[in-house]
Amino acid sequence: MRWMPRGYGGERRPPEDVKRDGWREQGLLAVSIDDQRLNWSERELIRQIGEKLYGSRASNQRQHNNRLCGETTARNR
Repeated sequence: MRWMPRGYGGERRPPEDVKRDGWREQGLLAVSIDDQRLNWSERELIRQIGEKLYGSRASNQRQHNNRLCGETTARNR
């Protein structure tokens, strides 16, 4: 029989269990702004906090850049 350190081998814990334990034990909150358990105002609050702490999401930045490029192209026509 081979000994394995805790966390190696066996079954993985479900992500929701990890998130719940992180909140309860360390005060860390891991939440998706697409979580359907949240209403619009809660998702918007999460988005605003994320942008304040970490800046815009890459997908938002790409969408913004695409719009700018599209507007520039339309003006040059």
